[in-house]
Amino acid sequence: MFFSIKSKDKNSKARTGVLQTDHGVIKTPIFMPVGTAGTVKAIHQRELINDIKAQIILGNTYHLYLRPGLEVIEKAGGLHKFIGWDRPILTDSGGYQVYSLADTRKIKEEGVTFKSHIDGSTHVFTPENIMDIQRTIGADIIMAFDECTPYPCDFKYAADSLELTHRWLKRCCDRFDSTNDKYGHKQFLFPIVQGSCFKDLRQKSAEVISSFNREGNAIGGLSVGEPAEFMYEMTETVCAILPVDKPRYLMGVGTPANLLECIALGIDMFDCVMPTRNARNGMLFTTQGVVNIRNEKWKDDFSPIDPELRGYVNENYNKAYLRHLIHSSEILGAQIATLQNLSFYLWLMEQARAKIEEGTFLEWKNKMVVKLMERI
Repeated sequence: MFFSIKSKDKNSKARTGVLQTDHGVIKTPIFMPVGTAGTVKAIHQRELINDIKAQIILGNTYHLYLRPGLEVIEKAGGLHKFIGWDRPILTDSGGYQVYSLADTRKIKEEGVTFKSHIDGSTHVFTPENIMDIQRTIGADIIMAFDECTPYPCDFKYAADSLELTHRWLKRCCDRFDSTNDKYGHKQFLFPIVQGSCFKDLRQKSAEVISSFNREGNAIGGLSVGEPAEFMYEMTETVCAILPVDKPRYLMGVGTPANLLECIALGIDMFDCVMPTRNARNGMLFTTQGVVNIRNEKWKDDFSPIDPELRGYVNENYNKAYLRHLIHSSEILGAQIATLQNLSFYLWLMEQARAKIEEGTFLEWKNKMVVKLMERI
């Protein structure tokens, strides 16, 4: 893989780039739809490619490890073949899921012992076996095993956790570098910056992460309940230290406004469950703002769901019909709403790339953030 910067915005830290993998080229800034268990919920792979224009998707190590399990994935020839997806895949390390299982896990130097949410069985994740698991899943980009701290947490907890994450990173790198790529394509390891909302810890972590000189770097432990201002401050702090010639991935973020603000700070890659999860609840992200399609006002509105966004959804469905489907708990409602939200997110990334190349990103971003936060 190589990452090359193609253009920079003259009034911000935003940039466009190209990230090359054996499964294809990724144009950045980019949003990665989340395919937790080997599927982006409510969406066919052909829609991801043809309608949403997804360049890369994310898989979840914790969930895939538990079900269908590594034996099935390996027999299939890796996750790409198992799910019928021939474009790049990134897998997270399971660190966030371990964080979310606070009542059923124990963190020690060796790793994390946790109980499955499926059947209560006990499992252990270590930096070493997480590398092996992700190798077997077959992702193009593999994440280091880390501890995601809760928000809020005190300084000592965050500092101790940070040191543990750094020690785990050394073990991840040692294991990764001593094992081979699987399934005939190159795999790459990204470390993760932690440090909660403490600026000096974030600076320290960014420096340590950078010293490992991997192909790309990630920022974790944000979008866990902290105010957006803290997220932006920590992101700006870290981006000032991470190498400019390598992709920067902000994990688990976020709203359309979050994405645009963080692109302006120098972030290249994003993922978040928000567009898919909110779609299933009837919340739509559109070029005009946020729409709660459950509201009575859409009952007899037969206009396209998002008139400014061209594509399959707006050529075939209207607001009143989608409202009916959502209220009726019809599966098609979740499908249409998800297609709308992901299409919008990828459209937004395409627009951001174009504006950066034109040199007008900052002015466009400032107007779009206001519009996209409005509830229609």
